[in-house]
Parts: sequence; C-alpha cells; structure tokens
Amino acid sequence: MTDKLTSTASKVAQVTLAFWIMKILATTLGETAGDFISMTLNLGYYVGFGVTFAILIALLVAQIRFDRYHPALFWAAIIATTTAGTEVSDMMDRSFGLGYATGSLILVAGLAVTLAIWYWRDRDLSVYPIRRKDAETFYWIAIVFSNSLGTAFGDWLTDNAGLSYVQGALVTAAVIGVVVALHYGTRISHVLLFWIAFIFTRPFGATFGDLLTKPLDHGGFNLPRGTASLITLALLAGVLVVSEYLSRRKDDRNDPGTLERLEARAGE
Repeated sequence: MTDKLTSTASKVAQVTLAFWIMKILATTLGETAGDFISMTLNLGYYVGFGVTFAILIALLVAQIRFDRYHPALFWAAIIATTTAGTEVSDMMDRSFGLGYATGSLILVAGLAVTLAIWYWRDRDLSVYPIRRKDAETFYWIAIVFSNSLGTAFGDWLTDNAGLSYVQGALVTAAVIGVVVALHYGTRISHVLLFWIAFIFTRPFGATFGDLLTKPLDHGGFNLPRGTASLITLALLAGVLVVSEYLSRRKDDRNDPGTLERLEARAGE
C-alpha cells in the first residue's frame, strides 16, 4: 500500500530551460502584481500581505493535496510565492523598518533552517522528482524564503546600492551566468546551485517588473501595474503551453506503444 504522504509521480516541475524562463516571468509578474495589490489598490502592506498569503496558502494546500503534477496549479503557486515575496520584502523594510540588508539576513537564516530540517529528515534535498508530500512541504517553504530573499536583495541593489534597474539586472544576470558555468563545469552540488539560481532569478525578473512600471524619469516604461501584470501573465501562459506541448510530444515519441501504433498504421 502506498503511504499517504507519497505519490507515484513527481509533484513538481522538471528543471529545464523552460522552467527557468517561466520562473523569471513569474518573478516579474510577482513584482507587478504585488505592487498592484499594495499600492494601486491602496490596500497597504499589512492588508496586501494578508490577501497574498491567503491566496498562497489556498494554492499550496491544493498543490500538495494533488497526487500528480498539474502545470497550471504549480505555476500559479510559484506566482503566488513571488507575489508574497514582494509583500514580505516591502513590509520588512517599510513597515518594520528593518531595511533590506537586515531583512535579507533574516530570510537567509529562514532558508538555511528550512533546508537543514529538510535534509535532517530525508538526507536528500533533490528538487526533482519530489513524490512525498512532506518533502514537498519543505520544498514550498524554501521557495517562499528564496523568493522573499531574492526580492529583498534586488530592492537593496536599486534602493541602497544605487544601481539602475538595468544595472541591477546585469549584476544578477552575472551571478546567474556564474551559476550556469559552475553547473556544467564543476562538481559542485546541483542542489546548492539550484537554490542560488532560484534566489537570483527573483531580483533578475523583478528588475523587468520595475522597468515596465516605473516612471520614465526613473528609467521605466511607466506602464500601469495591472497592464504590466497582464502582459507578463500572457507571456508566461504562452511559454507554459508550448513547453507542455513539446514535452508531451517527446513523451509520445519515447513511448513504445506509440511506435507500435505508427508501425501498424504504416502496414495497413
């Protein structure tokens, strides 16, 4: 009998190039949607935090309860974590007055503790495949901390270090480039590199959100936050549809039953 905390199939997305493209788009959407909720709707950081976390909890409960990977639900949960990360970063800085540097240290500690407990329980931090629901819970907690940390670091680059949005994007892109080089050129743990990349794709995507919505005199395109969110959502949905289509075609080609059916048709 299968344990109630396990699943026969992976519950999370496979880490591919399409995964990282969608992750960056999700972070851009999280930035614009988070600002839309707290600023455009004028809900404030506390109410915005409550709204985004209520949505996040609902999506994560649904995600973890399912026994298989559902692309739309998984990426909706990722978007929710990036939106919540925006609210957490802003609230720690502007409501609690901690500053982005101190906030980042707190979030680093939270991420480290989460990964340590996960490893202590499972002796494994693999991010794909994940079949056990308790392991997936730690996966999502680590993602929330990672996205919040990435937000705080990106805000520190532009607000405290004085970099422009483009310069901030270049810095984070350079870090991501180093991670890619280490992934293919060294034996450094791929799990460690995954979490570093996951953290730094957050500010990388967020800078594009700022670029879309900030005023022209601040180097942005001055798009309404709602419009920028819809554009980014459409791009993300497009990449998801194409990637799932290509994945299914690949699975069909690798399925022996598909080959047998094609051969049977050819012989008719």
